[in-house]
This record gives sequence, C-alpha cells and structure tokens, in this order.
Amino acid sequence: MLDYTKDYEQADEESAVLQAASPEEMAKFGELVHTTMKPGALDTKTKEMVALGIAVAVRCEGCIRGHVKNSLENGATIEELADVVNVAILMGGGPSTVYGAKALSIAKYLQDQK
Repeated sequence: MLDYTKDYEQADEESAVLQAASPEEMAKFGELVHTTMKPGALDTKTKEMVALGIAVAVRCEGCIRGHVKNSLENGATIEELADVVNVAILMGGGPSTVYGAKALSIAKYLQDQK
C-alpha cells in the first residue's frame, strides 16, 4: 500500500510558508472555505465530494488529498468517492483516470489508517 503521510506533511509545511507570507489573504480564504463548506442546501459531505470531483477533473493533487480526507471525515464511503471519481473522469477525460486513481488510493490509505 502507498503511504501518503509524507505528502500530507509536506503540504502542511508548504501551507505554513504561504500562511506566513500572506496571512491576511490566507485568513480571508480560510473564511471563504469555512462559509462555503457549512451545511446549507447541500450537506458538508456532499460539498466535499463535489470539490473532490472538481479537483480530479482539474488535476490538483493537493486539492485531491484535502478533499478526500474531508470527504471521509464527513462520512463518505469509498463507493461514494468512486462514483465521484467516475463523474470527474467523464468531465475531465482520460487524464482524470490518473488523478481519480490517486484519489481512491489516498481514500483507501486513510481509511486503512483508522
């Protein structure tokens, strides 16, 4: 099994650099994230899965890691994430198969860590 621990640690370190360089902007972005991901017409799990689908389609590995983790923390299953990945592949084409596989691999890793 692949181990994504170092990827998460590196992302945290990189985010800390950005936070230190742009504290006001990152605080505002954090507020936007918090406000947007609160339950509304859609629950947080659904919003995280939408964000994951977009992350796969636009090929953002850091976004995939974050939204897989958040989706699982909000109750998503591997089966639900696989459906999200399938829709993202439909919308993103062949390259999304690579990133979709990564999303499911990360989800399996995180689920197995519990």
